[in-house]
Parts: sequence; C-alpha cells; structure tokens
Amino acid sequence: MKHLRRELFFTIPERVGFVNITAEVADCVRASGVAEGLCLINAMHITASVFINDDEPGLHRDYRRWLEELAPHDPARYEHNRTGEDNGDAHCKRQLMGREVVVAITAGRLDFGPWEQIFYGEFDGRRKKRVLVKIIGE
Repeated sequence: MKHLRRELFFTIPERVGFVNITAEVADCVRASGVAEGLCLINAMHITASVFINDDEPGLHRDYRRWLEELAPHDPARYEHNRTGEDNGDAHCKRQLMGREVVVAITAGRLDFGPWEQIFYGEFDGRRKKRVLVKIIGE
C-alpha cells in the first residue's frame, strides 16, 4: 500500500476567509503515486474547517452571512471568551462547516461530482494554520 502525508499552511489576513485548495490537494495525489484509494483532508486547528462545495463567490458571501447570523462575532456572547479569548464564534462556525473531508481517488485523480471543489475555511485568521492531507491506496 502506498501512502503520503503532507501539511499545507495558510495565513488568511482577514478574520474569516475561504481558500480553494483543490489544486494543492491534487498535487499531493499526483506526488503519492496512488491510483486507487482515499484522500483525507482535515483542518488541524479548532477554528478552521475543510469542506467541499461549489467555487462560486456568491455562495461564499452567503456562507459568511449565514455563519455570522448563527454565530456572530460578539466576544461578550460566549462563555469560552471568559478565558481571555475572543474567538468563541470561530469555534461554533468550525463546528457548522466541519473538520474534514474524504475524497475518493480513481485512476490517479480526485473523484469529484460536478462543480465540487475543496476549500479551507478560516474563522479566526491572521495567523499561520495548517491542513493535513493523508493519502492511502494502491
């Protein structure tokens, strides 16, 4: 069985942002030499997310608005912030958007449905964070 472990690093200058990481993950798949297998992609920070959806700017604006309605950035609102943090909302946003995705690898390529792309979602940005890519297969 072949395998590859790689870390991708991101520093988002804003508090909230989305980055299409499909090309970077596809590069990892090529480097792994796996023709048939699975690719796990997960955020290694509790205020960030990895998810799959359409790469459409209006949808990303909708996500920002929806997440802010559900978990507004209001430091006084969250008990977590009593620890001296101000990112209780970011933890909630990450929970909504998810920690990781798994994508099948078929014929050496990520096996997506129409329009699917992989995104890194940041909810407490302005510092370096990482995403783990783990590939296994034959």
